[in-house]
Amino acid sequence: MSLAALTDGVLSVAEHLAAVAHPAAGAVAMFVGQVRDHDPAATGPVVALEYTAHPDGAAVLARLVDAVAARDGVLAVAAGHRYGHLPVGEIAVVVAVATAHRSLAFEVCEELVEAIKAELPMWKREILADGHHVWVGLT
Repeated sequence: MSLAALTDGVLSVAEHLAAVAHPAAGAVAMFVGQVRDHDPAATGPVVALEYTAHPDGAAVLARLVDAVAARDGVLAVAAGHRYGHLPVGEIAVVVAVATAHRSLAFEVCEELVEAIKAELPMWKREILADGHHVWVGLT
């Protein structure tokens, strides 16, 4: 069972947790990424992030989720990523992985978070308190 959501709406930790409910699960590992008020590379306080998703983003996220969901021992996976304007404190990404044992749950959760960060076609712009902005991760 898997869930992949790319949305401009609020992400619910409870909904992601419910999506991975499974009677054989002894462990659920979760990651919640939220907008913070600083970035060491920024020249001032961060007040918001603006995420822009490529039109293929939903399909890429679904592929990444399906890939880890197919691993032996993985019972269920849910991942969501927001796009649009997110002020400090808002949730930007949620990943939940259910397995029988915690070590695999942690491993797969981290693997999926890293894959999303590396492969999801999403651009992030930091909005600073002084009104300036900085694109992050562009090469």
